[in-house]
Amino acid sequence: MKKSNSILYISLTLIFSFVVWGLTSPKSLEMTVNTIESFFTNQFGWLYLMGTTGFLVFLLYLAFSRFGSIKLGKDDEKPEFSKFTWFAFLFSAGTGIGLVFYGVAEPLIHFSNPPVEPSDQVDAANIAMRSAFFHYGLHAWAIFGTVALASAYFNYRKNTTGLISGIFYPIFGDRVNGPLGKMIDILTVLATTFGVATTFGFGTVQIGGGISHLFPTIPNSITTYLCIIGFATVLYILSSQTGLKRGIKYFSQINMTLSIVLLLFVFVMGNPQFIMSLISNSTSDYLQNLVGMSLFAGSFSEQSSLWVEDWTIFYWAWYISWAPYVGSFIARVSKGRTIREFVLGVIAAPTAFGIIWFSTFGGTALSFDLFSEVGISQVMNTQGVEYAIFVLLDQFPLSFASSLLAIVLLFTYFIASADSATYVLGIQTTGNLNPSNKIKFIWGVIVSGVTSLLLWIGGLNALQTTLMIVALPIVILMILMNISLFKSLKEEEEVANSNNIRKFEKSNKSVPEQVASKYN
Repeated sequence: MKKSNSILYISLTLIFSFVVWGLTSPKSLEMTVNTIESFFTNQFGWLYLMGTTGFLVFLLYLAFSRFGSIKLGKDDEKPEFSKFTWFAFLFSAGTGIGLVFYGVAEPLIHFSNPPVEPSDQVDAANIAMRSAFFHYGLHAWAIFGTVALASAYFNYRKNTTGLISGIFYPIFGDRVNGPLGKMIDILTVLATTFGVATTFGFGTVQIGGGISHLFPTIPNSITTYLCIIGFATVLYILSSQTGLKRGIKYFSQINMTLSIVLLLFVFVMGNPQFIMSLISNSTSDYLQNLVGMSLFAGSFSEQSSLWVEDWTIFYWAWYISWAPYVGSFIARVSKGRTIREFVLGVIAAPTAFGIIWFSTFGGTALSFDLFSEVGISQVMNTQGVEYAIFVLLDQFPLSFASSLLAIVLLFTYFIASADSATYVLGIQTTGNLNPSNKIKFIWGVIVSGVTSLLLWIGGLNALQTTLMIVALPIVILMILMNISLFKSLKEEEEVANSNNIRKFEKSNKSVPEQVASKYN
């Protein structure tokens, strides 16, 4: 407990220091983090690309290897949640807000500024769609799955505490209980806090844009943002007090249901035949180009290299910095599933949903730009990325109701993500897999405070840049996680084989003895 208390106090001190630095000298903060980020990206961008691809390969290997049948828990343990609730948890903690924020905007951006020179507009559209799939597909969820699998295995099969440092025991031994382990835990807390604050910043800006779009008298301003954060904070702190099986569970189920409703609305009101054709075509294009995109760095083209840094490397760094949070939460709700079921569920299901989402929203927006006089990308470029989804919904009947639904969806994603974030931060700073309401309340206030202050001082860009810096040590830790996990799985296999040999030898010895006693 003393160790976890020190993790809490040191983490709070460092976060507070960062915020004070941003408040008192924002230019100094921005200049410093930009300098460090530029160096890291230029020197270690390849590590994010190769590391993320390695995570995906390793997880798929485990799923289809002899280790795939191992339970994340005791051998007779059953999953704690249904598959629908489990998937709902994945989206609420993962890329839900990102899908709503970039579902329309990202394909349009890549269409206008592709990573490589397209042969024509059709080729540009194909590149745009597969790039969006790539950034929200297999690699993204492999990042989350890496931390989640290691956490679930060590927490529920090896009975370690909820501290991330416990994962590294097979490598570092008792040193995880000393300064080394403490440093690992503090680093993951900082990464979680900054990653969550950045994501909430994006969500707040889009909610503000949607409210301003529907109600022009309400300005899309910092005052509106602070009101949004304040309202959401009250809701998710109240939700966090009800526990995992009530507040987070119900909001996650609401998220999933509202997402499907909005998805079906755009699918039906758009062009269903075109969308289904696009899903088939773009999925094929994505899978055919998967290896090339995975390691593409644009080395011989400045434009391509900058695109990779601005998009792929930024995304991987963002996900990596957020992985301790998302991974810890996914681990908490995945107890009782096998490694094979876990990997396929965490990687395949969200990727499939992301493909359908981008094809429906982004594909429909691209079709307007290509085949009609409606220029959604022009409106987006003029008003801001956060308006993209609302401009698209304006093209259909019931636009006010559908836009209102989108805002409510963003709110519920915000609340569920914040609720699960406070839960995970409580685990990361106490080691308790069921943290107290007091700890969750403290972290709820801190996360909202950091997001509000950074939006107030215009520091969201500095925070995004900080994520790139934090991600470098985290990606190294994730590589070590895989090594530690594999080592522990091998040791477990050796113990099981040894026990089976002893049982076999004992069984063989007993047979002659039984025969001898029968005839004597």
